[in-house]
Amino acid sequence: MKDYKFETQCVHGEYYATNGEPQVIPIVQNTTYRYHDANEVAKLFDLESDKFMYSRLGNPTVGHLEQQMALIEGGTAACATSSGQAATLLTVLNVCQAGDEIICSSSVYGGTYNLLNVSLRKLGINTIFVDEKASTKEILKLTGPKTKLIIGETISNPTLCVLDFEKFSNIAKKLNILFVVDNTLASSYICKPFDFGADIVIYSTTKYSDGHANSVGGMVIEKGDFDYNKSGKYPTLTEKDPSYHGLVFYEKFQQQAFTVRMRAVVLRDFGACMAPMNAFLTHQGIQTLNLRMEKHSSNALKLAKYLETSPLVESVNYPFLESSKEYGLAQKYLKLGSGVICFVLKGGKKAGEVFQSSLKLTSVVVHVGDIRTSVLHPSSTTHRQLSESEQIAAGINPGLIRVSVGIENIDDIIQDFANALKEVSKCQ
Repeated sequence: MKDYKFETQCVHGEYYATNGEPQVIPIVQNTTYRYHDANEVAKLFDLESDKFMYSRLGNPTVGHLEQQMALIEGGTAACATSSGQAATLLTVLNVCQAGDEIICSSSVYGGTYNLLNVSLRKLGINTIFVDEKASTKEILKLTGPKTKLIIGETISNPTLCVLDFEKFSNIAKKLNILFVVDNTLASSYICKPFDFGADIVIYSTTKYSDGHANSVGGMVIEKGDFDYNKSGKYPTLTEKDPSYHGLVFYEKFQQQAFTVRMRAVVLRDFGACMAPMNAFLTHQGIQTLNLRMEKHSSNALKLAKYLETSPLVESVNYPFLESSKEYGLAQKYLKLGSGVICFVLKGGKKAGEVFQSSLKLTSVVVHVGDIRTSVLHPSSTTHRQLSESEQIAAGINPGLIRVSVGIENIDDIIQDFANALKEVSKCQ
């Protein structure tokens, strides 16, 4: 065990020791922390102290990342998790119990869809998936007294639908329920969901937050102005918790109630915590987030325009293309288009296989948000758990190619794609 004392304050995104000197962010690679006073330890277990006692519940390195991301996002608090999938799971389990329901956009990431559609149903939590373009009236008809969350992605993965924040936030307000937004593909640099009505923002920090394919992680960030008493739908936050001597989380922690309970109960019991080294690497990544997102977005737009000119390409989907059906919403909610493109090759699956195998600079990778350009065939990878009808309902064309555009020289990227397209043309 280690004696631990490392007090800092956060000013404009940089950390300073309490004496005002710049402080290097530590990698505290240990599990527990030494104290010399029984009362001090008792306060930890009674949630009367914000110090660290065990790294499953909190760690100084992870805490720095949480504080930084909450600051960037404009939230009151944040809780890091072991992955983006864990961030979604813990968000749901923090406020939902058996018998509760969720409304979710059908175009969400395949892993999220499977989590909600299969695994959580086995726990008695039911999800109703809705067409993202459905009207407010149509969506409201699917809700009921047990509806606890409405979930969407700022930019859906991989269909690249842009979330209509105004519509979904109005539905959430009408129902007095939490509006949860996965902002992974956009990043906080491109979109600030709290500005458009979101109550909780989640990330797979594995993607653009890290940016270098070095570390897996997730983050849940709380805006902090939701009135749980007025809603009356969240007993986990407004009723006495037996594991903490009858403490009422919303009564005691107010603007940070969601985060404190997630850490003190859900993270405690399910254990999906972020590793200190992953937090350190992710913190390194977010220092260059603005620079990288500018380059990702610039390269993606140029590549999308090039693909539109190819006679071998059936369609191109990128929110910042003027031809995109998402262009209006993208202009309304996004600063840039981010770095992911989807396109469909003429010739279907066979053309896609030839195209992918002919790339040299570009890799075939089950990942997005890396500084290096990569491609993937979602139908046979990320969405393979879904039936063909479910894939189509989620907007996954069997011949769809997803491109995560990196920050390499755009001329090199385009040349690599041009060479691969030549090989496709030989097969047609």
